[in-house]
Amino acid sequence: MSDLAIRVDRIGKQYRIGTFNIGYRTLRDSLLEGLRGITRSERKDPSAAPSNRIWALRDVSFEVHAGQVLGIIGRNGAGKSTLLKLLSRVTDPTEGQAEIHGRVGSLLEVGTGFHPELTGRENIFLNGAILGMKRTEIEKKFDEIVAFSEVEQFIDTPVKRYSSGMYLRLAFAVAAHLEPEILVVDEVLAVGDAEFQRKCLGKMSDVARQGRTVLFVSHNMSAILRLTDEALVIEKGRLVLRAPTSQAVDYYMSSGFSRMGERTWDADEIPAEAAPFTPVALRMRDPRGEVVDTVRSVDPTTIEVEYRLSAPVTGLRVGIYVINTRGEHAFTSFDLDDPCLYEQMASRPAGRYISRCTIPADLLNEGRFILGINASSFRVRRYFQDEQALAFTVDAAGAPGTHWPEPRLGAIRPRLSWEIEAMHS
Repeated sequence: MSDLAIRVDRIGKQYRIGTFNIGYRTLRDSLLEGLRGITRSERKDPSAAPSNRIWALRDVSFEVHAGQVLGIIGRNGAGKSTLLKLLSRVTDPTEGQAEIHGRVGSLLEVGTGFHPELTGRENIFLNGAILGMKRTEIEKKFDEIVAFSEVEQFIDTPVKRYSSGMYLRLAFAVAAHLEPEILVVDEVLAVGDAEFQRKCLGKMSDVARQGRTVLFVSHNMSAILRLTDEALVIEKGRLVLRAPTSQAVDYYMSSGFSRMGERTWDADEIPAEAAPFTPVALRMRDPRGEVVDTVRSVDPTTIEVEYRLSAPVTGLRVGIYVINTRGEHAFTSFDLDDPCLYEQMASRPAGRYISRCTIPADLLNEGRFILGINASSFRVRRYFQDEQALAFTVDAAGAPGTHWPEPRLGAIRPRLSWEIEAMHS
């Protein structure tokens, strides 16, 4: 008997862009439109996709064995969530097929599968019934689910009155405890607080040790590395790599970047909702002003974010993220962190700008880092964000402790002042 839990064969999903806006149609209108469609199809390449459609996923094939924990990683919009929705039967594929052997428990979004008018108690039994479990099976797990979710006080309250955190806790508890053979988890743990995230990751480790199959999508590379042995990398709707997790994470964190210390954005990479903000370029400069992608730990490094505003913006702040190859943030900084500068630049007229900062010498440790940018008005609006805009390397030659040939742990390597005092008895 095959031990395959999932087999995906050239699966794809196409979506229509925009919405219908045609009102009521007569039979004559429908027939005429059908005839026009036939005429157009004779003139056009039959393999060409209509201009108002987009492939969210295309030609993806892979197999997952029972008991395997598989990570799925990729940038926003790569098609990860679409893949999980297809495997969870939330939506049907446009092409290809997937074989699922076993009950699937899905946690795709906060409260997926919950009926808002039903209480927490009723939703637990509803989800169990959907999984094909008997009532006695659900009752055996009920107290454990409620205790894990920490919503005992509200278990008989309709879930439409739950906060997003309560929704998440109960949804995860149901998905993890009702013992589906296959557990599908999308990037939802980011909604919970840090303590609950640790609790969920611990539970997922328990599920994996029990021999159940897990598909785990996350932007948290530390969690991916901790929970999975193998991972898929998806780019622009296609599967580009299946490899051991450490290799897949290295590929994902290093791929698609400029190698010359500068990043520019094409028009199709900038969402319409970014307006009036338009990113122009992100650059790294060494002390001589040269654009570089390798910097010395012992030298200061200048970072420039160049952008245009097509209209005045109030409260705009432009910032950077420095992230290591495990997806862990070393630090974040914004151009208006200084209260005095915040008052001076409360409003920025339309025009072209460069926000510039300097990473001081003796701060970063050796290794590969990712530089991301963010443009937003605090708690009002996010205009643009690219968390993986540019990759750079730090050379630690001459940094503190390099006379010992050993790796120094941590993302930073500060030069601290020490003194040694001899205590005389």
